[in-house]
Amino acid sequence: MAYTDPYSQHQQSGASSGLNFWLILLCILLGSMLLKEWYYERQASTQVRAITVRGELGESEQSTIELFQASSPSVVNITSVSERLQRSYFGFDVQKIPNGTGTGFIWNDLGHVVTNFHVIQNADEAQVTLADHSVYRATFVGAEPDKDIAVLKIDAPKKLLRPLSVGISSDLQVGQRVLAIGNPFGLDQTLTTGVISGLGREIESVSRRPIQGVIQTDAAINPGNSGGPLLDSAGRLIGINTAIYSPSGSSAGIGFAVPVDTVNRIVPQIIKHGRAIKPALGIEVLSLRQGFKGVMVGSVEPGSGADDAGIQGARRDRYWRVIRGDIITEVEGQPISDQNSLYRIIDRYQIGDEVELKIIRGNETKRLKVRLKANS
Repeated sequence: MAYTDPYSQHQQSGASSGLNFWLILLCILLGSMLLKEWYYERQASTQVRAITVRGELGESEQSTIELFQASSPSVVNITSVSERLQRSYFGFDVQKIPNGTGTGFIWNDLGHVVTNFHVIQNADEAQVTLADHSVYRATFVGAEPDKDIAVLKIDAPKKLLRPLSVGISSDLQVGQRVLAIGNPFGLDQTLTTGVISGLGREIESVSRRPIQGVIQTDAAINPGNSGGPLLDSAGRLIGINTAIYSPSGSSAGIGFAVPVDTVNRIVPQIIKHGRAIKPALGIEVLSLRQGFKGVMVGSVEPGSGADDAGIQGARRDRYWRVIRGDIITEVEGQPISDQNSLYRIIDRYQIGDEVELKIIRGNETKRLKVRLKANS
């Protein structure tokens, strides 16, 4: 029979109880500390943070703000609408369907608004929303599709018509700071900034003719910005935002603007005549097959400079056989490869200027002087 010492058992039991007491006490202390820390953290997280007072805005920021505040009232939102026949229970009804939105800007206090031609192309009517959100129905004044420029007119109070200051684009430099104001994706009065990334670019207009001297910028331009102003750091108009280069359709940092020198030359003509008055040879041209240089004269406008100079278009002989027209290979010594190269050269001249053409007629090569007249 095993012997157990009652005193020893009592001693072990007392030691164990003491240890448990200290462990419980330690847990209580740690728990209270953690609870206290959690309480203070929660209190701190729900308290309002003290505001850090900043200094005055930087000179560049203040300049941008002031420029936007001064220029944005001149920028408008344009909504184009087309009429469509819609079948209904009673037959056909005319439904007005929005084509899309774009941007424009006030040209003068007579209510003329300038935008891109492609913004209102194929529209039956357009609405102009001013910066104060007042809406006016616009009338179409005229356009120059070759330069993607159009002019509308609204009947609004003169106090709401604030024309932009007009600058020049011939002295622009790469690296110059620029600002664009527009309505991308319908978000009106949106400001983006950047620099001039390139000059002398060329893009294709809606009429598929080249627009030369185009300004390239990295200021964000998105769908809806078309027709809006590109401004320099003095708030002057230096171009009309026209196109972007982007595989996704959104801004990729490459935007293009028609230079203001072109705009300032064409817009007054549209206001006065409903179209741009520009120099022309007075011919309709046909591109030659690939591999052949030059353009063929398809027809000659009666009374034009080409007609006066004896340029011949395509025609038929008495046996009804087709005789090809003159082939223009040079203008003022500069080679002509296609229609666009011909337009590029003629655009450099003024109405009344005389240019020398090198042509091929049958087996002969001739040089003829043609005086440029106004396009019909």
